[in-house]
Amino acid sequence: MGGMNRAVQDLGGEFWEWRIPNSYRSPDDVPRVELSPDWVPEFDQDSARRRLERASEFRRRWEAIDVADEPVPTRVDHRLIGSAISRVEWEVDILRNWERDAVMQVHQALGPVYDSLLPAPPFDADRQDGVIYRLGRVGPQLEVARENLSRAGTSALAGAAVRLLGDIHEALPRSIDAVGPLFGAGRRGALQKAGADAARELVDFREWLRDRREVMVEHEPVGRDNFVWFLRNVALLPLSPEEIVLLAERELHRNYAWEEVERNRGSGDAVPAPFESAAAQVESEIAAERQVREFYERENLLTQPDSLRRYHTAPLPAYVQPLTWLGVANDLTSDRRLDEDAVTYVWDPTGPLPYFYQANARDTRLGIIHEGVHYKQLALSWAHPNPLRRRYYDSAANEGIAHYNESLMLQAGLFDDAPWSRLVIQNFKRLRSLRSVVDVSLATGAMTLAEGMKTFMDLIPIDYQTALEETSMYLAGPGLAMSYMVGKLEVIRLLGDAKRMKGGAFSLRWFHDYLWNNGNVPTSLLRWEMLDDPSDIQAIDQAG
Repeated sequence: MGGMNRAVQDLGGEFWEWRIPNSYRSPDDVPRVELSPDWVPEFDQDSARRRLERASEFRRRWEAIDVADEPVPTRVDHRLIGSAISRVEWEVDILRNWERDAVMQVHQALGPVYDSLLPAPPFDADRQDGVIYRLGRVGPQLEVARENLSRAGTSALAGAAVRLLGDIHEALPRSIDAVGPLFGAGRRGALQKAGADAARELVDFREWLRDRREVMVEHEPVGRDNFVWFLRNVALLPLSPEEIVLLAERELHRNYAWEEVERNRGSGDAVPAPFESAAAQVESEIAAERQVREFYERENLLTQPDSLRRYHTAPLPAYVQPLTWLGVANDLTSDRRLDEDAVTYVWDPTGPLPYFYQANARDTRLGIIHEGVHYKQLALSWAHPNPLRRRYYDSAANEGIAHYNESLMLQAGLFDDAPWSRLVIQNFKRLRSLRSVVDVSLATGAMTLAEGMKTFMDLIPIDYQTALEETSMYLAGPGLAMSYMVGKLEVIRLLGDAKRMKGGAFSLRWFHDYLWNNGNVPTSLLRWEMLDDPSDIQAIDQAG
Protein backbone atom coordinates (compact mmCIF):
# COMPACT_ATOMS: atom_id res chain seq x y z
CA MET A 1 0.00 0.00 0.00
CA GLY A 2 2.84 2.35 -0.86
CA GLY A 3 1.75 5.98 -0.96
CA MET A 4 -1.51 5.31 0.91
CA ASN A 5 -2.27 7.05 4.19
CA ARG A 6 -1.88 4.43 6.93
CA ALA A 7 -4.37 6.02 9.34
CA VAL A 8 -7.07 6.18 6.65
CA GLN A 9 -6.39 2.63 5.46
CA ASP A 10 -6.36 1.21 8.99
CA LEU A 11 -9.62 2.91 9.93
CA GLY A 12 -11.27 1.81 6.69
CA GLY A 13 -10.05 -1.75 7.09
CA GLU A 14 -11.34 -1.93 10.67
CA PHE A 15 -14.67 -0.40 9.65
CA TRP A 16 -15.31 -2.95 6.89
CA GLU A 17 -14.19 -5.84 9.05
CA TRP A 18 -16.98 -4.77 11.43
CA ARG A 19 -19.51 -3.61 8.88
CA ILE A 20 -19.76 -6.66 6.63
CA PRO A 21 -20.97 -9.19 9.23
CA ASN A 22 -23.02 -6.49 10.98
CA SER A 23 -25.07 -5.49 7.94
CA TYR A 24 -28.70 -6.21 7.26
CA ARG A 25 -29.42 -8.71 4.52
CA SER A 26 -30.34 -6.98 1.25
CA PRO A 27 -32.25 -8.35 -1.77
CA ASP A 28 -30.03 -6.22 -4.01
CA ASP A 29 -27.30 -8.21 -5.75
CA VAL A 30 -24.72 -5.40 -5.87
CA PRO A 31 -24.00 -5.16 -2.11
CA ARG A 32 -24.43 -8.93 -1.64
CA VAL A 33 -21.46 -10.27 0.32
CA GLU A 34 -20.15 -13.73 1.04
CA LEU A 35 -20.37 -14.61 4.71
CA SER A 36 -19.94 -17.76 6.77
CA PRO A 37 -22.60 -20.44 6.13
CA ASP A 38 -24.04 -19.97 9.63
CA TRP A 39 -24.39 -16.16 9.36
CA VAL A 40 -27.81 -14.62 9.97
CA PRO A 41 -28.47 -10.89 10.41
CA GLU A 42 -29.32 -9.27 13.72
CA PHE A 43 -32.18 -6.76 13.65
CA ASP A 44 -33.48 -6.41 17.19
CA GLN A 45 -33.40 -3.24 19.31
CA ASP A 46 -30.18 -4.11 21.09
CA SER A 47 -28.29 -4.77 17.87
CA ALA A 48 -29.55 -1.47 16.45
CA ARG A 49 -28.28 0.35 19.51
CA ARG A 50 -24.90 -1.39 19.25
CA ARG A 51 -24.62 -0.51 15.56
CA LEU A 52 -25.25 3.17 16.25
CA GLU A 53 -22.78 3.23 19.13
CA ARG A 54 -20.07 1.67 16.97
CA ALA A 55 -20.87 3.97 14.05
CA SER A 56 -20.57 6.95 16.40
CA GLU A 57 -17.18 5.68 17.54
CA PHE A 58 -16.01 5.29 13.96
CA ARG A 59 -17.26 8.78 13.13
CA ARG A 60 -15.28 10.34 15.99
CA ARG A 61 -12.13 8.62 14.80
CA TRP A 62 -12.83 9.53 11.17
CA GLU A 63 -13.29 13.20 12.02
CA ALA A 64 -10.03 13.18 13.98
CA ILE A 65 -7.98 12.25 10.88
CA ASP A 66 -6.73 15.42 9.18
CA VAL A 67 -6.34 14.87 5.44
CA ALA A 68 -6.37 18.53 4.37
CA ASP A 69 -2.80 18.36 3.09
CA GLU A 70 -3.00 14.83 1.70
CA PRO A 71 -3.14 13.94 -2.02
CA VAL A 72 -6.58 13.83 -3.59
CA PRO A 73 -6.78 9.99 -3.72
CA THR A 74 -6.29 9.86 0.05
CA ARG A 75 -8.94 12.52 0.57
CA VAL A 76 -11.27 10.50 -1.64
CA ASP A 77 -10.62 7.39 0.45
CA HIS A 78 -11.35 9.40 3.58
CA ARG A 79 -14.67 10.57 2.12
CA LEU A 80 -15.59 6.98 1.26
CA ILE A 81 -15.27 6.00 4.92
CA GLY A 82 -17.43 8.95 5.98
CA SER A 83 -20.11 7.98 3.47
CA ALA A 84 -20.08 4.36 4.64
CA ILE A 85 -20.47 5.44 8.28
CA SER A 86 -23.38 7.68 7.26
CA ARG A 87 -25.05 4.76 5.51
CA VAL A 88 -25.11 2.85 8.81
CA GLU A 89 -26.77 5.83 10.51
CA TRP A 90 -29.21 6.18 7.59
CA GLU A 91 -30.28 2.53 7.77
CA VAL A 92 -30.48 2.17 11.53
CA ASP A 93 -31.56 5.56 12.85
CA ILE A 94 -33.42 7.28 10.01
CA LEU A 95 -35.08 4.59 7.87
CA ARG A 96 -35.52 2.19 10.80
CA ASN A 97 -36.75 -0.57 8.48
CA TRP A 98 -35.41 -3.11 10.96
CA GLU A 99 -38.48 -2.33 13.11
CA ARG A 100 -40.98 -0.81 10.65
CA ASP A 101 -40.84 -2.84 7.44
CA ALA A 102 -42.35 -6.34 7.41
CA VAL A 103 -40.95 -7.02 3.93
CA MET A 104 -37.43 -6.20 5.06
CA GLN A 105 -37.84 -8.43 8.11
CA VAL A 106 -39.01 -11.37 6.00
CA HIS A 107 -35.81 -10.86 4.04
CA GLN A 108 -33.82 -11.04 7.28
CA ALA A 109 -35.50 -14.32 8.22
CA LEU A 110 -35.61 -16.18 4.89
CA GLY A 111 -33.22 -14.24 2.67
CA PRO A 112 -30.03 -15.89 4.00
CA VAL A 113 -31.48 -19.30 3.07
CA TYR A 114 -32.11 -18.08 -0.48
CA ASP A 115 -28.63 -16.58 -0.73
CA SER A 116 -27.07 -19.90 0.27
CA LEU A 117 -28.88 -21.61 -2.64
CA LEU A 118 -27.62 -19.26 -5.36
CA PRO A 119 -24.05 -20.45 -6.06
CA ALA A 120 -23.93 -23.43 -8.41
CA PRO A 121 -23.49 -26.92 -6.95
CA PRO A 122 -21.86 -28.79 -5.38
CA PHE A 123 -23.24 -28.37 -1.90
CA ASP A 124 -20.36 -29.40 0.32
CA ALA A 125 -20.86 -30.35 3.98
CA ASP A 126 -20.40 -26.79 5.29
CA ARG A 127 -22.88 -25.42 2.80
CA GLN A 128 -25.45 -28.12 3.60
CA ASP A 129 -25.10 -27.45 7.31
CA GLY A 130 -25.43 -23.72 6.63
CA VAL A 131 -28.74 -24.15 4.78
CA ILE A 132 -30.12 -26.31 7.59
CA TYR A 133 -28.93 -23.87 10.25
CA ARG A 134 -30.42 -20.86 8.47
CA LEU A 135 -33.73 -22.65 8.02
CA GLY A 136 -33.70 -23.39 11.73
CA ARG A 137 -33.22 -19.69 12.48
CA VAL A 138 -36.31 -18.60 10.49
CA GLY A 139 -38.64 -19.08 13.48
CA PRO A 140 -36.51 -17.13 16.00
CA GLN A 141 -35.95 -14.38 13.43
CA LEU A 142 -39.69 -14.04 12.90
CA GLU A 143 -40.16 -13.73 16.66
CA VAL A 144 -37.84 -10.72 16.52
CA ALA A 145 -39.90 -9.39 13.62
CA ARG A 146 -43.13 -9.72 15.61
CA GLU A 147 -41.62 -7.82 18.50
CA ASN A 148 -40.40 -5.05 16.23
CA LEU A 149 -43.59 -4.77 14.21
CA SER A 150 -45.83 -4.82 17.27
CA ARG A 151 -44.04 -1.69 18.35
CA ALA A 152 -43.43 0.15 15.06
CA GLY A 153 -44.76 -1.79 12.05
CA THR A 154 -46.43 0.02 9.15
CA SER A 155 -49.56 -1.22 7.45
CA ALA A 156 -48.67 -0.80 3.76
CA LEU A 157 -45.47 -2.83 4.04
CA ALA A 158 -47.20 -5.43 6.19
CA GLY A 159 -49.75 -5.83 3.40
CA ALA A 160 -46.94 -6.16 0.85
CA ALA A 161 -45.33 -8.88 2.97
CA VAL A 162 -48.63 -10.78 3.17
CA ARG A 163 -48.85 -10.78 -0.63
CA LEU A 164 -45.23 -11.88 -1.05
CA LEU A 165 -45.80 -14.75 1.39
CA GLY A 166 -49.07 -15.73 -0.26
CA ASP A 167 -47.92 -19.17 -1.43
CA ILE A 168 -45.03 -19.72 0.94
CA HIS A 169 -46.71 -22.86 2.33
CA GLU A 170 -46.14 -24.44 -1.09
CA ALA A 171 -43.11 -22.50 -2.34
CA LEU A 172 -40.63 -23.27 0.43
CA PRO A 173 -41.43 -27.02 0.54
CA ARG A 174 -40.99 -27.17 -3.26
CA SER A 175 -37.59 -25.56 -2.89
CA ILE A 176 -36.56 -27.97 -0.11
CA ASP A 177 -37.77 -31.02 -2.03
CA ALA A 178 -35.82 -29.92 -5.11
CA VAL A 179 -32.54 -29.28 -3.29
CA GLY A 180 -32.76 -32.42 -1.17
CA PRO A 181 -31.04 -34.76 -3.69
CA LEU A 182 -27.97 -32.48 -3.61
CA PHE A 183 -27.59 -33.13 0.14
CA GLY A 184 -25.93 -36.13 1.70
CA ALA A 185 -28.27 -38.90 2.82
CA GLY A 186 -27.41 -38.24 6.45
CA ARG A 187 -28.55 -34.62 6.25
CA ARG A 188 -31.75 -34.93 4.21
CA GLY A 189 -33.93 -35.68 7.20
CA ALA A 190 -32.66 -32.60 9.03
CA LEU A 191 -33.18 -30.53 5.88
CA GLN A 192 -36.78 -31.67 5.50
CA LYS A 193 -37.60 -31.03 9.15
CA ALA A 194 -35.97 -27.60 9.17
CA GLY A 195 -37.76 -26.70 5.92
CA ALA A 196 -41.16 -27.85 7.21
CA ASP A 197 -40.69 -25.96 10.47
CA ALA A 198 -39.64 -22.79 8.60
CA ALA A 199 -42.63 -23.01 6.23
CA ARG A 200 -45.00 -23.37 9.18
CA GLU A 201 -43.41 -20.39 10.94
CA LEU A 202 -43.69 -18.25 7.79
CA VAL A 203 -47.37 -19.16 7.35
CA ASP A 204 -48.06 -18.28 10.98
CA PHE A 205 -46.23 -14.99 10.50
CA ARG A 206 -48.20 -14.23 7.33
CA GLU A 207 -51.47 -14.78 9.15
CA TRP A 208 -50.27 -12.74 12.12
CA LEU A 209 -49.51 -9.89 9.72
CA ARG A 210 -52.89 -10.28 8.06
CA ASP A 211 -54.60 -9.92 11.43
CA ARG A 212 -52.41 -7.06 12.66
CA ARG A 213 -51.89 -4.85 9.63
CA GLU A 214 -55.18 -2.98 10.04
CA VAL A 215 -54.09 -1.65 13.42
CA MET A 216 -50.58 -0.75 12.29
CA VAL A 217 -49.73 2.85 11.56
CA GLU A 218 -49.48 4.28 8.07
CA HIS A 219 -46.02 4.35 6.59
CA GLU A 220 -44.54 7.81 6.97
CA PRO A 221 -42.24 8.98 4.21
CA VAL A 222 -38.68 9.66 5.20
CA GLY A 223 -39.30 13.33 4.41
CA ARG A 224 -37.46 15.90 2.37
CA ASP A 225 -34.95 16.97 5.03
CA ASN A 226 -33.85 13.42 5.76
CA PHE A 227 -33.68 12.62 2.07
CA VAL A 228 -31.46 15.62 1.45
CA TRP A 229 -29.24 14.40 4.31
CA PHE A 230 -28.97 11.06 2.48
CA LEU A 231 -28.09 12.75 -0.81
CA ARG A 232 -25.35 14.85 0.80
CA ASN A 233 -23.84 12.41 3.29
CA VAL A 234 -24.41 8.92 1.88
CA ALA A 235 -24.79 9.25 -1.88
CA LEU A 236 -22.50 12.32 -2.06
CA LEU A 237 -24.74 13.97 -4.63
CA PRO A 238 -25.10 17.76 -4.90
CA LEU A 239 -28.63 17.51 -6.36
CA SER A 240 -31.87 18.41 -4.55
CA PRO A 241 -34.97 16.16 -4.62
CA GLU A 242 -36.71 18.68 -6.86
CA GLU A 243 -33.81 18.71 -9.30
CA ILE A 244 -33.84 14.91 -9.46
CA VAL A 245 -37.56 14.81 -10.23
CA LEU A 246 -37.14 17.49 -12.88
CA LEU A 247 -34.25 15.61 -14.49
CA ALA A 248 -36.25 12.37 -14.35
CA GLU A 249 -39.32 13.92 -15.97
CA ARG A 250 -37.20 15.39 -18.76
CA GLU A 251 -35.49 12.05 -19.27
CA LEU A 252 -38.89 10.38 -19.32
CA HIS A 253 -40.06 12.69 -22.11
CA ARG A 254 -36.82 12.08 -24.00
CA ASN A 255 -37.27 8.32 -23.59
CA TYR A 256 -40.82 8.51 -24.93
CA ALA A 257 -39.55 10.43 -27.94
CA TRP A 258 -36.70 8.08 -28.85
CA GLU A 259 -38.84 5.03 -28.19
CA GLU A 260 -41.42 6.39 -30.60
CA VAL A 261 -38.71 7.05 -33.19
CA GLU A 262 -37.63 3.41 -32.91
CA ARG A 263 -41.23 2.29 -33.24
CA ASN A 264 -41.64 4.51 -36.29
CA ARG A 265 -38.63 2.74 -37.85
CA GLY A 266 -40.54 -0.50 -37.49
CA SER A 267 -38.50 -1.75 -34.56
CA GLY A 268 -41.53 -3.31 -32.94
CA ASP A 269 -43.03 -4.85 -36.06
CA ALA A 270 -41.24 -8.17 -35.82
CA VAL A 271 -40.92 -9.37 -32.22
CA PRO A 272 -38.35 -12.18 -32.11
CA ALA A 273 -39.62 -15.53 -30.92
CA PRO A 274 -38.33 -16.58 -27.52
CA PHE A 275 -35.74 -19.31 -27.33
CA GLU A 276 -37.23 -22.77 -27.53
CA SER A 277 -35.72 -23.82 -24.19
CA ALA A 278 -33.58 -22.57 -21.33
CA ALA A 279 -30.72 -24.69 -22.68
CA ALA A 280 -30.95 -22.91 -26.04
CA GLN A 281 -30.96 -19.53 -24.30
CA VAL A 282 -27.88 -20.48 -22.26
CA GLU A 283 -26.04 -21.60 -25.40
CA SER A 284 -26.92 -18.35 -27.18
CA GLU A 285 -25.74 -16.29 -24.22
CA ILE A 286 -22.28 -17.85 -24.31
CA ALA A 287 -21.80 -16.67 -27.89
CA ALA A 288 -23.39 -13.29 -27.16
CA GLU A 289 -21.13 -12.67 -24.16
CA ARG A 290 -18.11 -13.33 -26.36
CA GLN A 291 -19.52 -10.98 -29.00
CA VAL A 292 -20.01 -8.17 -26.45
CA ARG A 293 -16.47 -8.54 -25.12
CA GLU A 294 -15.06 -8.44 -28.65
CA PHE A 295 -17.21 -5.38 -29.42
CA TYR A 296 -15.76 -3.46 -26.45
CA GLU A 297 -12.23 -4.19 -27.66
CA ARG A 298 -12.86 -3.66 -31.37
CA GLU A 299 -14.56 -0.32 -30.80
CA ASN A 300 -11.82 0.75 -28.34
CA LEU A 301 -14.39 1.25 -25.58
CA LEU A 302 -13.33 -0.86 -22.60
CA THR A 303 -10.42 -3.20 -21.88
CA GLN A 304 -11.35 -6.84 -21.26
CA PRO A 305 -8.41 -8.26 -19.26
CA ASP A 306 -7.64 -11.97 -19.48
CA SER A 307 -8.00 -12.17 -15.70
CA LEU A 308 -11.69 -11.23 -15.97
CA ARG A 309 -13.84 -14.34 -15.94
CA ARG A 310 -17.06 -14.84 -17.89
CA TYR A 311 -20.61 -13.76 -17.21
CA HIS A 312 -22.82 -16.67 -18.23
CA THR A 313 -26.32 -18.01 -17.65
CA ALA A 314 -27.75 -21.32 -16.51
CA PRO A 315 -31.26 -22.79 -16.31
CA LEU A 316 -33.05 -21.65 -13.16
CA PRO A 317 -32.68 -24.45 -10.58
CA ALA A 318 -35.95 -25.88 -9.32
CA TYR A 319 -34.85 -25.13 -5.75
CA VAL A 320 -34.28 -21.42 -6.53
CA GLN A 321 -37.39 -20.78 -8.66
CA PRO A 322 -40.03 -20.69 -5.87
CA LEU A 323 -38.09 -18.04 -3.91
CA THR A 324 -36.89 -15.60 -6.57
CA TRP A 325 -38.86 -12.73 -5.03
CA LEU A 326 -36.18 -12.70 -2.34
CA GLY A 327 -33.56 -11.25 -4.68
CA VAL A 328 -31.93 -11.29 -8.10
CA ALA A 329 -31.39 -14.91 -9.13
CA ASN A 330 -27.70 -14.74 -9.86
CA ASP A 331 -24.28 -15.38 -8.39
CA LEU A 332 -21.86 -12.57 -9.25
CA THR A 333 -19.12 -14.39 -7.28
CA SER A 334 -17.22 -12.34 -4.68
CA ASP A 335 -13.85 -10.90 -3.79
CA ARG A 336 -12.92 -14.40 -2.59
CA ARG A 337 -13.92 -16.12 -5.85
CA LEU A 338 -12.39 -14.00 -8.59
CA ASP A 339 -11.33 -17.18 -10.41
CA GLU A 340 -14.95 -18.28 -10.96
CA ASP A 341 -17.43 -17.36 -13.67
CA ALA A 342 -20.52 -15.39 -12.69
CA VAL A 343 -23.90 -16.88 -13.49
CA THR A 344 -27.44 -15.55 -13.86
CA TYR A 345 -30.28 -18.05 -13.83
CA VAL A 346 -32.84 -17.97 -16.64
CA TRP A 347 -36.44 -19.15 -16.57
CA ASP A 348 -38.12 -21.38 -19.13
CA PRO A 349 -38.38 -18.88 -22.01
CA THR A 350 -41.60 -20.41 -23.32
CA GLY A 351 -43.63 -19.68 -20.19
CA PRO A 352 -45.00 -16.49 -18.62
CA LEU A 353 -42.07 -14.30 -17.61
CA PRO A 354 -41.48 -11.13 -15.57
CA TYR A 355 -40.51 -7.94 -17.37
CA PHE A 356 -36.73 -8.25 -17.72
CA TYR A 357 -36.78 -12.00 -18.24
CA GLN A 358 -39.09 -11.54 -21.24
CA ALA A 359 -36.48 -9.36 -22.92
CA ASN A 360 -33.56 -11.69 -22.17
CA ALA A 361 -35.54 -14.65 -23.52
CA ARG A 362 -35.37 -13.04 -26.98
CA ASP A 363 -31.95 -11.35 -26.97
CA THR A 364 -29.50 -12.40 -24.28
CA ARG A 365 -27.39 -9.29 -24.87
CA LEU A 366 -30.09 -7.26 -23.12
CA GLY A 367 -29.06 -8.88 -19.84
CA ILE A 368 -25.35 -8.87 -20.60
CA ILE A 369 -25.28 -5.08 -20.99
CA HIS A 370 -26.66 -4.52 -17.48
CA GLU A 371 -26.31 -7.48 -15.11
CA GLY A 372 -23.18 -8.54 -16.97
CA VAL A 373 -21.77 -5.07 -16.36
CA HIS A 374 -22.43 -5.44 -12.63
CA TYR A 375 -20.31 -8.58 -12.63
CA LYS A 376 -17.45 -7.06 -14.63
CA GLN A 377 -17.41 -3.80 -12.68
CA LEU A 378 -17.56 -5.58 -9.34
CA ALA A 379 -14.91 -8.13 -10.30
CA LEU A 380 -12.56 -5.36 -11.44
CA SER A 381 -13.24 -3.32 -8.31
CA TRP A 382 -12.74 -6.33 -6.03
CA ALA A 383 -9.22 -6.65 -7.47
CA HIS A 384 -8.41 -2.96 -6.95
CA PRO A 385 -4.96 -2.41 -5.42
CA ASN A 386 -6.51 -0.03 -2.88
CA PRO A 387 -8.52 -2.11 -0.37
CA LEU A 388 -10.92 0.77 0.36
CA ARG A 389 -12.06 0.77 -3.28
CA ARG A 390 -12.98 -2.92 -3.15
CA ARG A 391 -15.70 -3.11 -0.54
CA TYR A 392 -17.36 0.31 -0.58
CA TYR A 393 -20.59 0.36 -2.57
CA ASP A 394 -22.97 3.03 -3.72
CA SER A 395 -26.01 2.30 -5.87
CA ALA A 396 -25.77 5.55 -7.83
CA ALA A 397 -22.27 4.52 -8.90
CA ASN A 398 -22.90 0.82 -9.53
CA GLU A 399 -26.37 1.09 -11.10
CA GLY A 400 -25.43 4.30 -12.88
CA ILE A 401 -22.58 2.58 -14.71
CA ALA A 402 -24.78 -0.35 -15.73
CA HIS A 403 -27.57 1.93 -16.96
CA TYR A 404 -25.09 4.17 -18.75
CA ASN A 405 -23.68 1.08 -20.44
CA GLU A 406 -27.09 0.28 -21.94
CA SER A 407 -27.10 3.66 -23.68
CA LEU A 408 -23.45 3.27 -24.60
CA MET A 409 -24.01 -0.06 -26.33
CA LEU A 410 -27.08 1.25 -28.14
CA GLN A 411 -25.27 4.36 -29.34
CA ALA A 412 -22.07 2.50 -30.26
CA GLY A 413 -23.93 0.14 -32.57
CA LEU A 414 -24.05 -3.21 -30.80
CA PHE A 415 -27.76 -3.51 -31.60
CA ASP A 416 -27.71 -2.23 -35.17
CA ASP A 417 -28.75 -5.74 -36.23
CA ALA A 418 -31.64 -5.96 -33.74
CA PRO A 419 -34.47 -3.41 -34.23
CA TRP A 420 -36.71 -4.92 -31.55
CA SER A 421 -33.88 -4.91 -29.00
CA ARG A 422 -33.27 -1.22 -29.67
CA LEU A 423 -36.91 -0.55 -28.86
CA VAL A 424 -36.65 -2.59 -25.66
CA ILE A 425 -33.59 -0.63 -24.50
CA GLN A 426 -35.54 2.59 -24.94
CA ASN A 427 -38.27 1.04 -22.79
CA PHE A 428 -35.67 0.09 -20.18
CA LYS A 429 -34.59 3.72 -20.11
CA ARG A 430 -38.19 4.83 -19.66
CA LEU A 431 -38.58 2.47 -16.69
CA ARG A 432 -35.43 3.80 -15.04
CA SER A 433 -36.53 7.41 -15.48
CA LEU A 434 -39.94 6.62 -14.04
CA ARG A 435 -38.26 4.84 -11.12
CA SER A 436 -36.57 8.09 -10.18
CA VAL A 437 -39.85 10.00 -10.15
CA VAL A 438 -41.53 7.32 -8.02
CA ASP A 439 -38.55 6.91 -5.69
CA VAL A 440 -38.23 10.57 -4.79
CA SER A 441 -42.01 11.05 -4.66
CA LEU A 442 -42.36 8.16 -2.21
CA ALA A 443 -39.54 9.59 -0.09
CA THR A 444 -41.05 13.06 0.12
CA GLY A 445 -44.62 11.79 0.58
CA ALA A 446 -45.97 12.93 -2.78
CA MET A 447 -46.93 9.33 -3.72
CA THR A 448 -48.25 6.23 -1.88
CA LEU A 449 -47.26 2.58 -2.39
CA ALA A 450 -50.45 1.85 -4.37
CA GLU A 451 -49.94 4.94 -6.53
CA GLY A 452 -46.35 3.96 -7.21
CA MET A 453 -47.36 0.46 -8.30
CA LYS A 454 -50.10 1.83 -10.54
CA THR A 455 -47.64 4.24 -12.14
CA PHE A 456 -45.31 1.39 -13.09
CA MET A 457 -48.09 -0.88 -14.34
CA ASP A 458 -49.74 1.87 -16.39
CA LEU A 459 -46.75 3.67 -17.89
CA ILE A 460 -44.17 0.96 -18.66
CA PRO A 461 -46.12 -1.45 -18.31
CA ILE A 462 -44.79 -4.13 -15.98
CA ASP A 463 -46.56 -7.00 -14.25
CA TYR A 464 -48.18 -6.73 -10.82
CA GLN A 465 -45.60 -8.85 -9.00
CA THR A 466 -42.65 -6.87 -10.36
CA ALA A 467 -44.45 -3.62 -9.52
CA LEU A 468 -45.15 -4.82 -5.96
CA GLU A 469 -41.60 -5.99 -5.32
CA GLU A 470 -39.99 -2.87 -6.79
CA THR A 471 -42.31 -0.29 -5.21
CA SER A 472 -42.16 -1.93 -1.78
CA MET A 473 -38.38 -1.86 -1.91
CA TYR A 474 -38.35 1.80 -2.99
CA LEU A 475 -40.84 2.85 -0.33
CA ALA A 476 -38.72 1.28 2.38
CA GLY A 477 -35.35 2.15 0.86
CA PRO A 478 -35.47 5.60 -0.75
CA GLY A 479 -32.53 6.47 -2.95
CA LEU A 480 -32.06 3.12 -4.68
CA ALA A 481 -34.48 3.53 -7.57
CA MET A 482 -33.25 6.98 -8.53
CA SER A 483 -29.67 5.69 -8.69
CA TYR A 484 -30.04 4.25 -12.21
CA MET A 485 -30.96 7.47 -13.95
CA VAL A 486 -29.07 9.87 -11.69
CA GLY A 487 -25.97 7.71 -11.86
CA LYS A 488 -26.14 7.51 -15.65
CA LEU A 489 -26.50 11.27 -16.04
CA GLU A 490 -23.61 11.86 -13.64
CA VAL A 491 -21.41 9.53 -15.72
CA ILE A 492 -22.37 11.36 -18.90
CA ARG A 493 -21.63 14.73 -17.27
CA LEU A 494 -18.26 13.42 -16.09
CA LEU A 495 -17.46 12.12 -19.56
CA GLY A 496 -18.34 15.43 -21.20
CA ASP A 497 -16.21 17.42 -18.79
CA ALA A 498 -13.30 14.97 -19.16
CA LYS A 499 -13.41 15.36 -22.93
CA ARG A 500 -13.57 19.14 -22.65
CA MET A 501 -10.63 19.30 -20.26
CA LYS A 502 -8.39 16.72 -21.93
CA GLY A 503 -9.20 17.48 -25.55
CA GLY A 504 -7.21 15.32 -27.94
CA ALA A 505 -5.69 13.33 -25.07
CA PHE A 506 -9.14 11.98 -24.14
CA SER A 507 -10.14 8.46 -25.12
CA LEU A 508 -13.27 6.47 -24.34
CA ARG A 509 -11.16 3.44 -23.43
CA TRP A 510 -9.20 5.43 -20.84
CA PHE A 511 -12.37 6.92 -19.40
CA HIS A 512 -14.25 3.63 -19.20
CA ASP A 513 -11.29 1.68 -17.82
CA TYR A 514 -10.94 4.22 -15.01
CA LEU A 515 -14.69 4.22 -14.39
CA TRP A 516 -15.11 0.44 -14.28
CA ASN A 517 -12.01 -0.14 -12.13
CA ASN A 518 -13.21 2.46 -9.61
CA GLY A 519 -16.86 1.64 -10.15
CA ASN A 520 -17.81 1.54 -6.47
CA VAL A 521 -16.81 5.18 -6.00
CA PRO A 522 -19.41 7.99 -6.36
CA THR A 523 -18.88 10.14 -9.46
CA SER A 524 -18.54 13.30 -7.36
CA LEU A 525 -15.36 11.79 -5.91
CA LEU A 526 -14.17 10.42 -9.26
CA ARG A 527 -14.57 13.91 -10.71
CA TRP A 528 -12.25 15.22 -8.00
CA GLU A 529 -9.71 12.47 -8.62
CA MET A 530 -9.87 12.21 -12.43
CA LEU A 531 -10.18 15.90 -13.30
CA ASP A 532 -8.89 17.66 -10.18
CA ASP A 533 -12.35 19.17 -9.96
CA PRO A 534 -13.73 19.26 -6.39
CA SER A 535 -16.77 21.36 -7.34
CA ASP A 536 -19.37 18.69 -6.52
CA ILE A 537 -17.83 18.02 -3.10
CA GLN A 538 -17.55 21.74 -2.41
CA ALA A 539 -21.24 22.17 -3.30
CA ILE A 540 -22.14 19.35 -0.91
CA ASP A 541 -20.06 20.89 1.89
CA GLN A 542 -21.46 24.37 1.31
CA ALA A 543 -25.00 22.99 1.48
CA GLY A 544 -24.28 21.74 4.99
